[in-house]
Amino acid sequence: MSLDRFNPVRGLLLAVGTALARAGLIDRERVVRATDLAWPRIVTGLARMSKSTVDVAMVGAAVGSSAIAGLGYAAPYWGLAFALGGGVAGGTIGMVSQRFGADAHEELGATVRASALLAVAISAPLTALFWFVPGLLIDLIGSGEAAVGYGTDYLRVVGLGVPLAALSLIGSRTLVGADDAWTPMVIRAGGAVANVALNATFIFGLDMGVVGAAAGTVLANLLVVAAFGVGLARGGLPGMGAFPVRISLGRPWIDRSLARDLLDVAVPLVGTNLANNGAKYPKLAIISTFGSDFVAAYVVAMRVRALMDTPNWGFSLASSSLVGQELGTDDEAEADAWARDVLRFCLVTYAVIAAGVFAFAEPIGRVFVDDPAILPTVTVFIWVAAASVVFNGLYGGATGPLRASGDTRWPFYAQIAGRYLAALPVAFLGVVTPLGATAVYAAVVVEMAVPAIVVYYRYRSGTWMVVSRDYRPDAATT
Repeated sequence: MSLDRFNPVRGLLLAVGTALARAGLIDRERVVRATDLAWPRIVTGLARMSKSTVDVAMVGAAVGSSAIAGLGYAAPYWGLAFALGGGVAGGTIGMVSQRFGADAHEELGATVRASALLAVAISAPLTALFWFVPGLLIDLIGSGEAAVGYGTDYLRVVGLGVPLAALSLIGSRTLVGADDAWTPMVIRAGGAVANVALNATFIFGLDMGVVGAAAGTVLANLLVVAAFGVGLARGGLPGMGAFPVRISLGRPWIDRSLARDLLDVAVPLVGTNLANNGAKYPKLAIISTFGSDFVAAYVVAMRVRALMDTPNWGFSLASSSLVGQELGTDDEAEADAWARDVLRFCLVTYAVIAAGVFAFAEPIGRVFVDDPAILPTVTVFIWVAAASVVFNGLYGGATGPLRASGDTRWPFYAQIAGRYLAALPVAFLGVVTPLGATAVYAAVVVEMAVPAIVVYYRYRSGTWMVVSRDYRPDAATT
């Protein structure tokens, strides 16, 4: 038995997809192909999000709830690596998948080189910022002397890994866009396992606390980037076989026409991610007014929601890749069919997972905290997170075809509407009205629901197929 055919994640996806196919809602052949491309990415997400979740559990066990709150204050800043790198990588996968489908390998290589340079250029300045003024940054949103101190120590060290995290996303999206989700899964999941082992050694073995958690994250990202870089340059890695693409390091490094197309596609995605991430700062500032224990409960629930949200690691990127490949051959009808079926598949999978987590919220909460004064709040937050994550299933399924086509502005508009115009005002009601924590719980749902509705509206309009005509392989050379 090989892991790519027999594993729980693939089995769950096939069970859900088969039920939908029997109901006549999606095509059975698309279920299998989408599953084969999505499940390795989901395993990667589970590994990486589990790593973050284990970090919280380890730090909580070794240091306490104030350290959990400190990691929560640092998380939005570390998230900038993924906001910037992920935005560039989102443009990469759409352009790579179209060129892979059209066998335009020279353009594909030029796209990847431009993506890597852009990712480093926009993420490296954050490393300097986090190293020299971490305390100032944490103070902007945090409260509680102990929690702020832990957040400062963590951010200074973890900032060294920001460009590495951005580059790892470029390598991963390049291979997924070339129809290979297995290799990124092995590399990034291996990095996550190494991260957990390093963190355990640093936190418990060397008694380094939050600094140990940060150091483990940096070293693990270095290993992942080295694997992607060597593999893409050589066309494969020992023991893993050949990669579907090989990226030449020879000159010219940049094709200006392709670089402009990449910027056109990536800039709105970067803006979307920054809008998503940026809303976390004022929200954490609002939540911190309820005390560090409330912040710790919120951080735990968001880690749990991140685990529930890992299907989007697979479904959204699978949709981008599969839809993009059909657009690359100018088959818009097939691209639309892929987009529709993957979205339905994704949404139902989210509903199944959310129901399971909702039912076991309290036992899940006990993994992180056993203080009876905090556990009820953690449980409620997990219930709310489970309800809200279903909307993210709709958002991810609808964003995939938009990303594949180059229609990347509407996800940005959606995040602005959901995070800033809706969720923040709702959360602030908890400070200025008797609603209190109830308003914060409502904001957690609203921040997912509004973007999902906006992006789904754009997807249903079909305009994304028209937009894609400006970014297909032939368009890049005209």
